[in-house]
Amino acid sequence: MSAKKITPKVELTIPIIPDMELAATKTSEVVAKHMGLSEEKSAEISMALIEATINAFEHSESKSANVEIHFVIQGDTLEIKVTDHGKGFDKSQVAIPNIEEKLESDHKRGWGLQLIQELMDTVEFASTEDGTTVTMTKKKI
Repeated sequence: MSAKKITPKVELTIPIIPDMELAATKTSEVVAKHMGLSEEKSAEISMALIEATINAFEHSESKSANVEIHFVIQGDTLEIKVTDHGKGFDKSQVAIPNIEEKLESDHKRGWGLQLIQELMDTVEFASTEDGTTVTMTKKKI
């Protein structure tokens, strides 16, 4: 009898309430530890996950008032999907902030998409009028 290879996955549905993104990062830390990822990679995942989750909270205008987060371990790669059921957006219409202006501004937010792309190995955005899914991966090596 051959052993069937199991793909470990964790699925969270979190309500859009302040600080709930921290529940997602606790889960990502456990998954990263299970995979044997370095503390640095785990911290990068947590930061990207916080940004993706807060973006979903603040910008989606979600009809369900929840965000779904799926963690899937595929060999040496962790895939994370953050899905909202909001209005969607066109990534090409999101301006990359000017660093000089942001540093002098009272409003320091607006770096989320750029930061996610710098912290993770791959990032894909799929968005329609029914919601957005951000798919991020981080490789062990």
